Amino acid sequence: MIRHSALSRLLQIIFAAFLLFLYGPTITIGILAWQGPLGGLTFPLVDPSPHWFAQLFAVQRVGDIGGSLSRSLILACMVMMANVLIVVPAGLALRKRFAGDRLIFTMTIVSLVVPSILVSLGVGLLFSQAGLDSAWYSSAFGAQLTWTLPFGLLVMIGVLSRLDRSYEEAAIDLGATRWQTFWHVVFPIVLPNIIGIMLFGFSLSYDEFARTVLTGGSYNTLPLEIYAMTNNVTTPVLYALGTATTAVSFAAMAIGFFLITLSRRRVRSSAKGH
Repeated sequence: MIRHSALSRLLQIIFAAFLLFLYGPTITIGILAWQGPLGGLTFPLVDPSPHWFAQLFAVQRVGDIGGSLSRSLILACMVMMANVLIVVPAGLALRKRFAGDRLIFTMTIVSLVVPSILVSLGVGLLFSQAGLDSAWYSSAFGAQLTWTLPFGLLVMIGVLSRLDRSYEEAAIDLGATRWQTFWHVVFPIVLPNIIGIMLFGFSLSYDEFARTVLTGGSYNTLPLEIYAMTNNVTTPVLYALGTATTAVSFAAMAIGFFLITLSRRRVRSSAKGH
């Protein structure tokens, strides 16, 4: 039987309190989303029902839920794919020393230090001075990449630094080209991490507000639409919307973990076969 010291129990209580603080608001919104038609924005629940979830699919007097959701999903997928297409080659390039490598790495990471609202303002001004209209698929896309690329690059560098180079050397000794070595040796090994980077990029983009508020243009993404609706909508439909968007995030995570597990099993089975 394991005995827990007083300090251990205290740390467990602190951790539980932290989790409650972290997820408490989300849980509260999820509960209030089940208010009945006559229910208000606060407790207690009145005739709990999925009424407000059904209202999400109805025509709203205020807010464009369907349009903003589709724009957020498309933008998140764009950021996710661009993140991988840039981060993977960059991570491979930074495995070797070359002139200016430290400067490139530093400039990439520095964007994390700049306040998000300043990045949004800067990108918006850049498009304005260039005579271009800001839009969720252009300026907001670029602003969000300044947020997702540094995280993806840090993860990729960490993954590749732990990769045993002997696998690549063995493949080259057997006559494989550099491309064949990457595609048949390196890529299957790092694929679970690449899926994680994709999931990370999707999640960061899907709910990003600060870097989109001044670059989104005339059509809002979902976070901007929710913020705009808070000034006009006074029904629990907002709680239902928040719960639904959280469910989308968890669904994306579940798909990502499933693909990671599948890729790891595939690598193990191929390794056993050889």
